[in-house]
Amino acid sequence: MKRYKKIYILLGVLVVVCLATFGVTRYEEHRDTVEATGDIILEIPTDTVTRLSWTYEGESFSFHKDDTWVYDADEAFPVDEEQMNTLLDQFSSLGAAFRMESVEDLGQYGLDAPICTIELTAGETEYTITLGDYSVMDEQRYLSLGDGTVYLVTQDPMEVFDCQLSDLIHHDEIPAFDTVSTITWEGVQNYQIFYDEGNTNTYSAEDVYFTEQAGETVPLDTDLVEDYLSTLHYLSLTDYVTYQVTEEELTSYGLDAPDLTVTVEYTQEDQSNTFTLSVGRNPEEVEAAQEDEEKLAALPAYVRVGDSAIVYEIAGGDYEQLMAVSYDDLRHKEVLWADFGSFTQMDVVLDGETYTLTTEGTGENTTWYYGETELDTADIQSAFSSLVADSFTQEQPTGQEEISLTVYLEQESNPTVQITFYRYDGENCVAVVDGTPVSLVPRSAVVDLMEAIRSVVL
Repeated sequence: MKRYKKIYILLGVLVVVCLATFGVTRYEEHRDTVEATGDIILEIPTDTVTRLSWTYEGESFSFHKDDTWVYDADEAFPVDEEQMNTLLDQFSSLGAAFRMESVEDLGQYGLDAPICTIELTAGETEYTITLGDYSVMDEQRYLSLGDGTVYLVTQDPMEVFDCQLSDLIHHDEIPAFDTVSTITWEGVQNYQIFYDEGNTNTYSAEDVYFTEQAGETVPLDTDLVEDYLSTLHYLSLTDYVTYQVTEEELTSYGLDAPDLTVTVEYTQEDQSNTFTLSVGRNPEEVEAAQEDEEKLAALPAYVRVGDSAIVYEIAGGDYEQLMAVSYDDLRHKEVLWADFGSFTQMDVVLDGETYTLTTEGTGENTTWYYGETELDTADIQSAFSSLVADSFTQEQPTGQEEISLTVYLEQESNPTVQITFYRYDGENCVAVVDGTPVSLVPRSAVVDLMEAIRSVVL
C-alpha cells in the first residue's frame, strides 16, 4: 500500500512539472519580441494635415483646416496656427528607440486604456495614434499605431498635447515699439506726449519725450516713459475671459467707457503703426469697493487690444502700472537732473553768506575751486543726486530759507537754474526752481547738501 502511495505522489509531481513546462513553453511562444531600432515610424508633412482631433483626460478637441484651422465646436474661436503646427510637428519625423512586436497584452504598456488618442487625416490617409505609459527608466513614451506593434518613441507627443483649449487661442499681440512718435491717453488722464530728440527745452540731452503743461513744453523722464512702454509690451495677454465679446459684456468689463485708453503711434521696420489698448474694471465692483482700498486694489481689471473680440483679465498690479501715466508719474523726480559734469559754476547762499564755486577744464578733466583752493566735490555731487521729490506741489513756501543755489550749466538753452529750498516741516523742504514751487524733498537730503557745501567753504 505504501508502494502505491509513493507511485501516486510521483505521478502528481510529474503532472505538475509537465504543466509548468507547458506554461513556460507557451510564455516563450507569446513573449513580446523587443528590438532596438532607430527607425522613423511616422513622416507626416505638417502642411498636408487637414483634420486633427484628440481625447485626453476625458476632454475631446477637434479641428479641421480650410484655408486656416477651425475649431469644430465653435468656428468663432480664433485658432493659433503656430500652436497647431507645433502639435503636428511631432509627427513630421517621429522616431522610435525600441519596437515590441507580437504584443498580446497592451495593458503592460498602458495601451489597453490609452492616456491620449490622436486622430489625424493627411491627404487620403487617416491615422490613429494612441499613447500609453511613460517609461521612467527610458524617459520615453509607449505608442501604438494600431498595427499590433508597440513603440517606445524618442519624442513624447504628450509634451505638447497635454494642453487646454486656452493654450490654442490666437492671442492678441503687443508689439515692440521700436521708435515711438506719440503716446496719447484718454480717460482718467487726457494728454499726449511726443518724441523730439532735438528739443533743447530741458537740462539734459537725454530727454527725448515732451508734453505740454500750462501752455509750455516740458520734458519727461526718458527712463520712466520707456519703463511704461516696456510694461505695455510685456503685459501678459493669456488669461482671456471671452473671445467673442458682446456689447453687454463690454459694459460689465468696464470697456464700453474705459478707465484709460492708450494709443501709441510708432514705427517698426520703416512702417508707421498704431497700437491701442483699453483698460477697465467692472463699474459695479468698483463702486462697492470704494470704501475699502485693499479690496479696490484687488479687483480684477480687463484689457482689450483695439477692436479685438478678445477680452483679457489682468492682475490689479498690472492695472495700477498701466494707470500710472499722469504728468507727475512720468516727469523727472530730481530737482535738477542735469549731469553734474555740465555744471560750470555754483553761487551758494548759505547761513547768510554767499559762496562761489568755479571750474576749470571740461568733462573728466574738470576741476572745482573755491577761490584758489582745489575742491573734492564728490559729496556735493552725491548730495545733488539725492535731491529727489517725495511728492510734487505748487504750494508757495512760508518757512525759513535753508539754502539757495544758482547753478551755471554748459549749455545755451538753459544756461542757469536757480534753486531755493525752504523748510516745510520737520521732514520736508519745498524746492522752488526759477521762482516756481516744484516739489517736496526730504529735509535730510537738503541738510546733506548744506553740510557738503560747508565742508568745502568753511
